[in-house]
Amino acid sequence: MTVKIKKNIIGAVKELWFETKYKGVFYERYVLYWFIKKVRFVQTGKLVIKSCQKKRELCTMTEIVKVQGLQKKFGKFQALKDVSFTVNAGEVVGFIGPNGAGKSTTIRTLLGIINQDEGDVQIFGKDVWKDSLEIHKRISYVPGDVALWGSLTGGEIIDLFIKLHGGGSKAKRDYLIKRFELDPKKKAKGYSKGNRQKVGLIAALSVESDLYILDEPTSGLDPLMEAVFQEEVEKIKNDGKAILLSSHILSEVERLADKVAIIRRGEVVETGTLDELRHLTRSTVTLVTKGDIEKLATLSGVHDFVQKDGKATFSADNEAMNTILTEATKLGVIKIESVPPTLEDLFMRHYEG
Repeated sequence: MTVKIKKNIIGAVKELWFETKYKGVFYERYVLYWFIKKVRFVQTGKLVIKSCQKKRELCTMTEIVKVQGLQKKFGKFQALKDVSFTVNAGEVVGFIGPNGAGKSTTIRTLLGIINQDEGDVQIFGKDVWKDSLEIHKRISYVPGDVALWGSLTGGEIIDLFIKLHGGGSKAKRDYLIKRFELDPKKKAKGYSKGNRQKVGLIAALSVESDLYILDEPTSGLDPLMEAVFQEEVEKIKNDGKAILLSSHILSEVERLADKVAIIRRGEVVETGTLDELRHLTRSTVTLVTKGDIEKLATLSGVHDFVQKDGKATFSADNEAMNTILTEATKLGVIKIESVPPTLEDLFMRHYEG
């Protein structure tokens, strides 16, 4: 590494330090602390990585993340009341909820940035607070607003993070830069939000990790780049990696997630596969019969019944579907269509309820 790059990095560190010092941005200060702990400069101008990463052990565990009864208070405010979920190897878990529900606090706890008041929080069977340095060797994290050193180029930042992680594949780095259509020679201070996000994603996906924690990772990306992101996540999932995906784009979670955890006011109110959650809610039914279709409106489990020109549309509890079909058959079914609820339907049902 040249002396020029060394000076750029030193300047970037100073820049980030003063920026976060006066803005009070906690996460960036934490990353800076980690950066200083990991890197030192020598008189030759070469960058020396203090690598504490030992020979990587293959992840043979099924349960990668375990959160049980997590609670956290800030003063008198109860940010997390009861958060419980797991993430297994080879699966994507969608972590969804509105702003202020507790998603970010949960993720900061998983990263070892804050300590929980109550509960058991483990990654790879290790305590996330006591063993955070060991855990960090095997995870990749992308926040929703990636902060970069403005005086470095995107390529320099990507290479720096890859080295700090213990090394990665240059071929994969180059492949991802091309896939995400990033100009790696441009200074980070000239990047848009979407391009800053691309830098974080490329750095995270260029290294071999056993767990990927992605917090609003596609924030600022256009639909084409969102599609690229989804394809790359499916690849690492198929490689047996665990992914915790927090996103407000419910269609993205619905496509990628094997399981979903819905958090509401600091509490995980529902968790399970999409099929399991759909079983607990209502489907939308459209029905045309020869007989008097109004008779179906009185059945238990039928809601929001609307009838026009011999066609009825209503929502139905899943446990009532057999009875509805039996009664509809007696009336002479001409057409029937049942549509399971989308993830957005499930989400809104919890928040409207």
